Amino acid sequence: MKVACSAIKPNGERCKGLVKAGSDYCPAHDPSRAEARKRAASKAGRARPSKELQDVKDRLSRLAEDVLSGNVDKSTGAVVSQILNVFVRAVSVELKVKEVEELEQRIEQLERRSA
Repeated sequence: MKVACSAIKPNGERCKGLVKAGSDYCPAHDPSRAEARKRAASKAGRARPSKELQDVKDRLSRLAEDVLSGNVDKSTGAVVSQILNVFVRAVSVELKVKEVEELEQRIEQLERRSA
């Protein structure tokens, strides 16, 4: 029974991934799973917080500390947090639009294949 993947990694080493019975490849290298890996990578890319969102989270954290320590006035902190909230909403809408566009493209591809 084969337990190691048959794939060779770009550095020339053999993959050490485990294989399922009846396969020579681990899920990461199995050619029959190429489309599933592509979809998963696409979803992961969308799910990952962007650098912009991480920056906003960092700013909000610093702002909260500055307000609590008295270095920033509460009213200024409230206005800045509202502005950052609007930014986060705009990024959220942008992500939803991208997701809908991707779904539309996938539907068009499926319709072309079935025609």
